[in-house]
Amino acid sequence: MAEKEVILTLEGLKKLEEELELSKTVKRREVAGRIKQAIDFGDISENSEYDDAKNDQAFIEGRIITLEKMLRNARVIDEVEGTDIVALGAKVRLKDMDFGDEEEYFIVGSAEADPGTNKISNESPVGKAVLGQPKGAIVEVNVPAGILHYQILNIK
Repeated sequence: MAEKEVILTLEGLKKLEEELELSKTVKRREVAGRIKQAIDFGDISENSEYDDAKNDQAFIEGRIITLEKMLRNARVIDEVEGTDIVALGAKVRLKDMDFGDEEEYFIVGSAEADPGTNKISNESPVGKAVLGQPKGAIVEVNVPAGILHYQILNIK
């Protein structure tokens, strides 16, 4: 089975590389120290500190494997400069046609999506709806609550 391509901006790639480095160095050492300290307490059969440290170790090692896989399958996209069509890496200003609200979104790959900072995935309902659309287009977005209508005001 082919591994899924991970689409990232240059900023997203750097963040994943930094997280991997931190996990492999600092976090691994910290949890190893906690395990050693818990073992020094004696009987580990009923030692909650030991169990917690081992669980943290398993989580960190799993995250390292995930990050390495993501980086191995990464494709870095360029941030788009002055385009007429919405593409990955574009910042898009949308107007909600039903309520009049305006929002600006940065279209990124799913690994980098963070709705709290207006970074939405190309695989999200809004991301899918606007990709490939020109400035001025009105798109329909199917969401669980119904259909939303957005007009693409600007692409940068």
